[in-house]
Amino acid sequence: MSSSAASDPLADLTAAGVSIWLDDLSRELLAGGELEKLIADRHVVGVTTNPTIFASALSRGDRYTEQLRGLADDGASVDEAVFAITTDDVRAACRVFAPIHKRTDGLDGRVSIEVDPRLAEDSDATVEQAVKLWDAVREQNLFVKIPATREGLTAITEVVARGISVNVTLIFSLDRYRAVMDAHAAGLERARQAGHDLTGIHSVASFFVSRVDTEVDRRLDAVGTPEARALKGRTAVANARLAYGTYESAATDPLRQRLAEAGARPQRPLWASTGVKDPAYPDTMYVSELAIPGTVNTMPGTTLAAFADHGTLAGFTPAADNYAAAQEHFAALERVGVDFTDVTDTLEREGLAKFEASWAELSASVSREMGRAADS
Repeated sequence: MSSSAASDPLADLTAAGVSIWLDDLSRELLAGGELEKLIADRHVVGVTTNPTIFASALSRGDRYTEQLRGLADDGASVDEAVFAITTDDVRAACRVFAPIHKRTDGLDGRVSIEVDPRLAEDSDATVEQAVKLWDAVREQNLFVKIPATREGLTAITEVVARGISVNVTLIFSLDRYRAVMDAHAAGLERARQAGHDLTGIHSVASFFVSRVDTEVDRRLDAVGTPEARALKGRTAVANARLAYGTYESAATDPLRQRLAEAGARPQRPLWASTGVKDPAYPDTMYVSELAIPGTVNTMPGTTLAAFADHGTLAGFTPAADNYAAAQEHFAALERVGVDFTDVTDTLEREGLAKFEASWAELSASVSREMGRAADS
């Protein structure tokens, strides 16, 4: 059933305690007033970005032409130009969301910008660029995105220790998620010892969803038995629900409790990659099935529109029985021969490769547009 004046699925999702963020940003979206409309009509309270999004933004219209012409005239390198246009867009978006940031006491109204993914295996370089991005945007509602690689864990601790708010991205496994939470807590403890106001340091942990089903379903099809095929389309949600259980359990840790008493905010779970890739599945299922209070769902525009039209809440309740059902699903995967540790290792490698490819695409787009701007 389509939404009407009496039916607003996104309002229902917000009322359920889920923060709705948009996984998209462009200068067209900013200048055309569309972002303000999404805030007013679609209950959007934050934005995430990545190199693919910016590369796509560059192909829409000519709103970057003048800036790129100036950068080319000044002799800027491609990397310098990428840094300039992305930080300008993110700064502008931060200012659009500033009222929400103030109204929610810093919880929402957030805009994320990603460190160069080519630095993912270099913790020192990641820290250096995270600080540079933070200083360039100079807005308190910024999140700096850092991939949850093993090297990234060290960077997360260091960046949080310096009082910078972080969106940890590219999380697939529960073990890595635990390590991310530990890295975040260690950074907060160092920040406390350094005298930072912990109330101003926020974080989300971006747990990826749809890519898990894509990879597991491919392996289940390769197994080919009826038992294997019966497990398709269920792994991503089960994995995310167990991640939420992991988040709940971590809250009882003595260090985190001490940090909370000192004013630290919890690192909220964020469901990322929530656009459904298999058309056989409901197009809103990664929103409906993960409508858990206190979480964030960052959606591409198509998923946001689909949920606004016909989204429903699945009514998942974090409880022992529900977690047991999710754990049984993974036991069933093991029985049919799917190695989920190998799945998550594969997804992390592929995710980093995709990030790097997207960065190369963005750099090529900027280089091409700088050339055109200089010639025009």
